This record gives sequence, C-alpha cells and structure tokens, in this order.
Amino acid sequence: MPEFIRRFSETGLTQTVQVGGKGANLGEMTRAGLPVPPGFVVCTGGFEDFVAALDVGDSLAALERLSADDLASLSAASAVMRTRIEQADFPPEIATAIAAAHNELCGGAADHPLAVRSSATGEDSEATSFAGLQDTYLWVRGRDSVAEHVRRCWSSLYNTEAVAYRRKHNLAERGVHMAVVVQKMVDARCSGVMFTRSPTSGDRSVVVIEGSYGLGSCIVSGEVTPDRFIVNKVTGDICDRVISQKLMQHVPEAAGGVRVEDVPAMLQSAPALSDAEIAALAQIAKKVERHYGAPQDIEWAISRDDGHLYLLQSRPETYWSKRDAAPVVKPAANAMEHVFAAFGGARK
Repeated sequence: MPEFIRRFSETGLTQTVQVGGKGANLGEMTRAGLPVPPGFVVCTGGFEDFVAALDVGDSLAALERLSADDLASLSAASAVMRTRIEQADFPPEIATAIAAAHNELCGGAADHPLAVRSSATGEDSEATSFAGLQDTYLWVRGRDSVAEHVRRCWSSLYNTEAVAYRRKHNLAERGVHMAVVVQKMVDARCSGVMFTRSPTSGDRSVVVIEGSYGLGSCIVSGEVTPDRFIVNKVTGDICDRVISQKLMQHVPEAAGGVRVEDVPAMLQSAPALSDAEIAALAQIAKKVERHYGAPQDIEWAISRDDGHLYLLQSRPETYWSKRDAAPVVKPAANAMEHVFAAFGGARK
C-alpha cells in the first residue's frame, strides 16, 4: 500500500524520494527546531498511482526523445500531458487521505489559508536546482480546493520550462516524480530571501538579506526590487544597506488567492526591516547553515499579526559551490606539465 501523506515532523533529507526536495527540507528544518509553519506532504506515491492509472508511458518516452532546443515540440507534448492530468478523475483513496490530513492541520478552521507547493524529486539539490519551474499556489482555502490544487501541481511537472530543463540535463522523465507540500500560510508584513554566502562575490563571511513588504511572491515575480542588507557573520555589523523604492506588495484576498496592492507612500522608500529584525534573520541564517553544513539560500517571512519570523524554505547554494568544486587548472599528463605551462607554454 503506497504512503500518501507525511507530516513535516515525519520527514527529512533521507526521505527526498518520497517527499521531494521542498518537502524534505521543510521536514528537516521542522525536526531541527527551526520556526517553520506546520504542514504535510502529499507523497510521490500518490502521484505515481495517479499517473500509472493514466497509462502515459508512451507519452513520457516521446518527451525523452525531444531536444531541449525544440521548444515548439516540447510545448505541444507537455500540453498533452498536462491536459490528461488535469482532466482525469481524482483517485478517491488519495482524496480521502488529503481530506484527513487537511482536517488535522486546520482543526476547526476548515477555511484556514494554506500554501500548496510543488515538491519534485531532484529539485533543491546540490547537483541540480529547478525550484520555481513548477507551480505554487498561495492562500488556498477549503479542503476541496486544496485537493484540486494538488492536481494542478502534479500537472505543472510537465510545463514547458520544466520539461526543457530536464531535457537539457538529460534527466529521465520516468525518473522524476512530484510530491506536494500543503502548509499554513503566513500573512506576511514583509518577506524575502537570504543567502549565507554572497550570491555576487561568493564571500562566506557575510549573510545577504533581501526583503520587501507583503508576500514573497512579489519579489519572485520581479514586480518589486527588494531592500538589500549585508551582515558580517562574526561581528553582526550591517556592512551595507540598499533601500529600494517599493511601490507594490502582494497581499491575501479574503476569498483566496492574492492581489497586488500599492505600498503606502510613507513606506515606499523606508526600510522594510528594522535593524533588530535584520539581526534576528542573520542569526537564524547561521543556524540553518550550521545545521546543513553548507551555504544555503533561505526563504523567510515575518508575520503581520505577531511579528514572528518564519522560514519557508532552504536549499543548497549551487553557483559558488559548483565553482569551488571545479578544478583550478586542466589536469595534465604529469606534474611537470603545470610547471612548463606557468613559464609560457607546454614542453616541446
């Protein structure tokens, strides 16, 4: 019998195959005692059962034969897969499992707003990073709506961008599965990302924090340029700060979903974070890095209601880590070749 649901407290990095990269990291942080909003994961077993019933082996094989550069063919083939998933009946046993998990998470507040987030196997790893290529839905209300958005996340595994990425990296279509994170929303006064290694210079002695008003989707979509703060990891000093003009923010709709709202004029050029909040973010960023033992890219939010800081995701930093792992010079047949090269050329 496949496992359909896991609470965050029941998962971690060793369960990536079952819960995907995002689910694994949220579980890992939860079990480490870090401030993560509670939630559960619809495991890859549910996705596998659902797709197996559709009998799409030929369609997946066809996708694997396509070139990453043939966007027209990729788009047409991926649209077929998405349509089949979105029009298929939802398996009753999976719907029942999601309903039970939803009731446990929300208790008496059946319409408590939730985030429904794709969590594909293989994302958020040190070797590959395709977070953001699949769908995320914010401020989803109600059990039936959550189940429907789970299916939409499954479908997004086959959007054109995700398929093109896998073709570019020669990843098997039949080896990638989708879990889905369902998590309590934070009504964020401000939110953003932080890096425990400078994304521009690779400097590991600083934490770089970016933040703006409202939900983080406004930053992800590029609709606002966030404030940027650089904090020395040792002294805690704010080494640099760049305050942007923040004209808009994403805020929740009462009925579900989000809307764009103007930032009040008096706040547009004011820092979105106080120095105390910057210090708290830098401290928790260092805790996350120590837990994982490697530089991290971290999503965060500060609640509008009580000012509490929450972590929404952490993933390994990949760009500078890959550069560190690359050899400084091309290997030579023997050690003396490097000596001759340093003096102007190879030995004749």
